Amino acid sequence: MNKTILILGACGQIGTELTLALRQKYGNDSVVASDIRQPEHSELLNGPFEVLDASSASALRSVCEKHKIHTVYHLVAMLSATGEKFPMKAWDLNMQSLLHVLELAREKVIQKLFWPSSIAVFGPTTPKQNTPQQTVMEPSTVYGISKLAGERWCEYYFNKYGVDVRSIRYPGLISWKSQPGGGTTDYAVEIYYKALEEGRYTSFLSAHRALPMMYMEDAIRATIELTEAPAEQVKVRNSYNLAGISFDPTTIAASIEKKISGFECYCVPDFREEIAASWPESIDDSAAQEDWGWSMEYDLDGMTDAMLRNLRTKLGL
Repeated sequence: MNKTILILGACGQIGTELTLALRQKYGNDSVVASDIRQPEHSELLNGPFEVLDASSASALRSVCEKHKIHTVYHLVAMLSATGEKFPMKAWDLNMQSLLHVLELAREKVIQKLFWPSSIAVFGPTTPKQNTPQQTVMEPSTVYGISKLAGERWCEYYFNKYGVDVRSIRYPGLISWKSQPGGGTTDYAVEIYYKALEEGRYTSFLSAHRALPMMYMEDAIRATIELTEAPAEQVKVRNSYNLAGISFDPTTIAASIEKKISGFECYCVPDFREEIAASWPESIDDSAAQEDWGWSMEYDLDGMTDAMLRNLRTKLGL
């Protein structure tokens, strides 16, 4: 049976690495990458690539039918910090594109869908420590509101139409391969670049604002493991909590200072501090562990080692 994969948003931070991982596993021709623009990473052109506006239902259908797509990884979204600047654009993009793909799944044009949610679905009334799988969800950003609405739509399409949809609530994701895309957790990527290039960094979050984070390799592995898990093991059809490493700017700076003596971190909070203050500090992902065997590999110092080593090569340092 055909198992061709389509990745929407393949040029983004997650999409770039997911495309490369899936092509390594299944071959270049089995994974169609797509985005609204041509890729900056030439590696994405090693297999089929489609310039595609995911907010266009007809264009999306055409690509799925052309390539006989089985599974869609739908990563298109306007993230938290950018979304607060353009709330209506964020809502329209985040919701329309998801509903278009859910409709294709309902009509059996595609057979399976992965769509990411986020810790942004939680809000200031959510328990901050070990946030449960099921809890109070009162998001305070348009990004979080769209992700919470998306979770409800995913579960609705599963219950009403039997759509095989799977989802993860990503924590902040940290990667050396691609630049961050306008999220509140982006400081945890930027800090490594500045540590190597300048020996100092100014964080836009306060010194002790802890947030759940995760090294990208763990996040990519979790995404593929959940999407490929037997359907009977996927018991949560809105979105699974996914925990990683919880830390604040002071803690990550201390991890970097172990490797770069004299590194200095300053904190000058901006509007993103208020966004971060509404999110959990740590996550309970026991449901993911129990249902499909999730297990994290990278702790903070392991991630710091990997980030600095790879960025030195990337930056020619």
